[in-house]
Amino acid sequence: MRDLHPKLLVRHFVSRFAFAAAVAATLLLEQVQPCTAEDLPLDLIQLPPGFQIEIYASGVANARAMTLGNKGSLFVGSRSAGNVYALVDQNQDMLSDKIYVVAEGLHAPSGVAFKDDALYVSAVDRILRYDKIESQLENPPAPVTVTNKLPSNRHHGWKFIDFGPDEMLYVPVGAPCNVCLPSDPYGGILRIDPNRPVIEMFARGIRNSVGFAWHPETGELWFTDNGRDNLGDNLPPGELNRAYKRGLHFGFPHCHGGDIPDPRFGKGVDCSNFEAPVQRLGPHVAPLGITFYDGDMFPEEYINQVFIAEHGSWNRTKKIGYRVSLVRLDKTGQAISYEPFAEGWLQGQRAWGRPADVLVAEDGSLLVSDDTANVIYRITYREH
Repeated sequence: MRDLHPKLLVRHFVSRFAFAAAVAATLLLEQVQPCTAEDLPLDLIQLPPGFQIEIYASGVANARAMTLGNKGSLFVGSRSAGNVYALVDQNQDMLSDKIYVVAEGLHAPSGVAFKDDALYVSAVDRILRYDKIESQLENPPAPVTVTNKLPSNRHHGWKFIDFGPDEMLYVPVGAPCNVCLPSDPYGGILRIDPNRPVIEMFARGIRNSVGFAWHPETGELWFTDNGRDNLGDNLPPGELNRAYKRGLHFGFPHCHGGDIPDPRFGKGVDCSNFEAPVQRLGPHVAPLGITFYDGDMFPEEYINQVFIAEHGSWNRTKKIGYRVSLVRLDKTGQAISYEPFAEGWLQGQRAWGRPADVLVAEDGSLLVSDDTANVIYRITYREH
């Protein structure tokens, strides 16, 4: 190290220590967990009357995004674990009793999608395809590289992926920063033709989306977005957005939450020029996976309503999130309420679990992945 003035030297080490402490705190938050699934205090989870929660699968290290195969296999990505899992219900009791590791040693393979008997996996700068995977779970095939042209930045580099009604693969690319003026393809959602593949920008002005879904009736893309840090505990809000066509801009980094100008990038900018959120979410709740409920188990009032996995705040004075929330929509698609659906993973200021994704299972139950407790939950409804 070059010679530094004593005061600068102190600042240098304090800065490095603070950074290391922040990283260590984040890792600790992700890794602290009960010893076994039996230790999980499911009785602390509060749900509306008639709903129950149980463990669908345990031992799914760092479980993140989920997708269903054609033969009922539940595929689950991970981030820090580097694995992709296949969960199988062999005795048809709606609980997983076999876990296969179908890929390992990958770079943050958080996103998974399934199409035409093939599993697609995101691994930061590339998309991989595993053909006819469900018939080869014990001996998975070597992956085919769909593309390796995505950015390799680790900052917001992990990617949720899914196929749209147009059979195109949608891939978000987060901004490589807390807040900056990103150039394409950063800060947006891409659309990829998996057969060529041709990559195009679908939407811009998105800081870091880690979950999206298409409305069952309109076919429009809805997605969550994580707001910037360092504007205080209560700003900006998280966002639930709707992309009703290609080419829309959702404000980042100029405006946050629809009408909050950024202190640096929002000067002289008219926020009304950008798409406003359908629903503002809690500040720093880290909204990740979303799904529209289209099953037949829950009461009718839940049909086409939006469930959101809120991973939970990491740098807020008082933690919030760590729950599954519900955004209710009217018949025109306007949000009319934002409320907790399942909560209790946060007890005081200690979290024993962190919801990461939500998925409607074939029987209409709601599956919830937890990358801290390393489990998949199953939420069911029974008339009381």
